[in-house]
Amino acid sequence: MRPTSQPTSASPDAPALRGGTILLLAALYCAQGLPSGLIAHALPVMLRQHGVDLAVIGALKLIALPWMLKVLWAPWIDRLSSRRLGHHRGWILPMQAAVLAGLAAVAMLPPDALFGPWLPVFLGLLLLLNLAAATQDVAADGLAVRLLPARWRGLGNSLQVGGYKAGMIVGGSLLLLVVEPLGWRTSIGLLAGLVALMAVPVLLFPEQRRLPRLAPLDEPAGPALLWRHYRGFLARPGVGAWLLVVLLYKLGDAVGSPMIKPMLVDQGWTSAALGRLTLVSSAAGIGGAVLGGLVYARLGAVRSLAAFGLLQAAGIAAMAWLAGGAPVQAVYAVALFEQVADAMSTVALFAVMMDRCRAGHEGGDYTFQACLQVLAAGAAGAFSGVAASALGYGGHFVLAGLLGVPAIVLAAHGGWRGMETAPAVSAPAR
Repeated sequence: MRPTSQPTSASPDAPALRGGTILLLAALYCAQGLPSGLIAHALPVMLRQHGVDLAVIGALKLIALPWMLKVLWAPWIDRLSSRRLGHHRGWILPMQAAVLAGLAAVAMLPPDALFGPWLPVFLGLLLLLNLAAATQDVAADGLAVRLLPARWRGLGNSLQVGGYKAGMIVGGSLLLLVVEPLGWRTSIGLLAGLVALMAVPVLLFPEQRRLPRLAPLDEPAGPALLWRHYRGFLARPGVGAWLLVVLLYKLGDAVGSPMIKPMLVDQGWTSAALGRLTLVSSAAGIGGAVLGGLVYARLGAVRSLAAFGLLQAAGIAAMAWLAGGAPVQAVYAVALFEQVADAMSTVALFAVMMDRCRAGHEGGDYTFQACLQVLAAGAAGAFSGVAASALGYGGHFVLAGLLGVPAIVLAAHGGWRGMETAPAVSAPAR
């Protein structure tokens, strides 16, 4: 790899979103969701079925460390590129190949060995798989920022959120349904096959034509790049106000959502019933992501952030209505509303995060914001059980809804709009 060059600029208000771009972004983020669904949803169930200790299952969270630490190497992904494959493809294709290799290795070993004497090796493979997926994500986010016209970044993030959720459903819920009748090796092999299929649009993407290189950037890719990169991001006007929005925007959801399933379990919901609810609400979330992108294109950044944030706060607060017990239909209605509102707010936040990226620093700038949001949400979510125990489920969800109000006020105020935005880059079709 070699230092990449300054991207070209185009009008951020380009009127159309290419069909090829839609397919490319949907495939990229679905490919990330497939192994994530395996690790987050399917593995905990299968590990417990094989008698693995709960402490080990809880430690699966540590496998996600690359997703939180990717901010440390993201600037180099912006600076280095492949002469033959192009900047973003030069990172995405090798990382997808590494994910495929990891899944192939997992498929070759029997589950009795993986969940038994080979468990440390298995967890090590999953850690490497997450490292590859997190690195690919930086390049994919940078590619999305450069490709998407500013007006359509909401819809672009609908593809990101919806594609990822679809991958999570297939790699998690559906994998659990097929692993017994098809067997471990076939099921994981099919998962790997889907990841390979998602790489086809990346292989066909003419990056050198769509995103041509110009003069090299002055910023060298040396050891001090990390400091220079983020110092430049933090020095811009309005960045403090914006990062406060990033920190607070999903705080209420982070506090409230971990307690939804425990509340329903305490009300007598079975695992099968919760599985059906999760599947239906996840599908509703995909629809909410698409709706959020379309509405974002009409409302713009400030009004979308405020309006969708209000829906998100209302959705999590509405869970308090279920705390004393409610009919199944009421639970589904509230859960679906909460998932749609959550997806819409996520789309708005991610779209504005794209707008806050500097040209030539898209992957690193977006990753910095995303990691900040994930860390804030993780820290808040860690205290959700304490709050629910102290306040009861009803009081807990009311508190979670109120925690979303400061971010709504800050988003509506718009003091963060002084940060320059990254233009989309797209060469004319040939």
